Amino acid sequence: MYLPYAEELEIQALNRLFANTSECYKFFWFQGILSKIESGKTTMSFEEIVNEMIASAWYMVTEYHLNLGPRDNLELIVRHLQEISQLKSSEKKEKILGFLEECTDREVLRLKRILIGNVPYRLQSPLLTGFKNKDFDGKINEKIQRINEQKRLIYYFSLYRGMETKISIQPDWEAYIRKNMEILKGWLRYHMILYLQRRNPSVPGISDKLYPPQERKLEKVKKYWKTILGICPICDIYGERRLTERDLSIDHFIPWSYVAHDEFWNLHPTTRSINSSKGNRLPAWEKYFVLLNRQEYLSYQMMWRYESVRVEFEKCAREHLNSDDIRQRLYRSGLSEGEFGGQLEEILWPVYQSARNSGFGSWSYERKPDGELL
Repeated sequence: MYLPYAEELEIQALNRLFANTSECYKFFWFQGILSKIESGKTTMSFEEIVNEMIASAWYMVTEYHLNLGPRDNLELIVRHLQEISQLKSSEKKEKILGFLEECTDREVLRLKRILIGNVPYRLQSPLLTGFKNKDFDGKINEKIQRINEQKRLIYYFSLYRGMETKISIQPDWEAYIRKNMEILKGWLRYHMILYLQRRNPSVPGISDKLYPPQERKLEKVKKYWKTILGICPICDIYGERRLTERDLSIDHFIPWSYVAHDEFWNLHPTTRSINSSKGNRLPAWEKYFVLLNRQEYLSYQMMWRYESVRVEFEKCAREHLNSDDIRQRLYRSGLSEGEFGGQLEEILWPVYQSARNSGFGSWSYERKPDGELL
């Protein structure tokens, strides 16, 4: 994937910005710069960019449990921030940035300083003429001076003042970036996906895990279960409450933040409060799979017994059942409960196990004496 040509700029060098990248910092630093330019800034401090880096990595680490690299300091700072703050894994970016701007935690500040040790200078390596690795060593202001003497860079540095050090985007590069912002975002996204796939080879749906989680559109699945509820009672598998149309919620048995899809075989009904309590954790397999299988087999029987349920199933299948193999294995006519359960376990268990290996914690439903969720 190549970027649009500009005669006055070193676009070939820009295309090599992420060549042989062994750590994630360059992606997030450049993404932070794009974000600041898009908001109208051409001069920005190290701290502003680092805060953008942390906020952008937040969802990948806390919500999706992605590995950013071995002992990656950006990942470490996100995990530490999650421990000391009340921020949710799905928190809005503005609230994360606001917390960072006020944060005086020593460990956060220490890790921030590590993040600015190399990437602000090394990002532009492909554009530096006659620069060798040893030239990045030594006193910081001498290094800054040598870099600032270079021609046609994307940005130049102010005198070093730690996190308050500023970079200034050059006008010709600013114009190029603004003109090609969406292309540059796509180009960055492409390289980031390749990097994260190498670091997370068993994790599905990497391309859907670069940004905050979006609300799932599961109205067809909800209509399917409402149709069943109109014929016979159904109980939620976690609290074993009788479900009602008013309180119906659709749960991803294995969290969406791992599978990154809305496939029918991973969706089942529960209540809104229980779904909220479960969050992006894994239900205890030994406790809940049997109950899940019982509930799913009941819906399977209803689908073959009642035309109205069958109609709603077909609507769901067009959108939420994308494997002909799974449809044939799990939803063909004539399966016994044992056969159905065997197929469902073969499909779910490897994905469940992989999610657990990726760091998704186990969850069981509990109730306080007053009836509130724990």
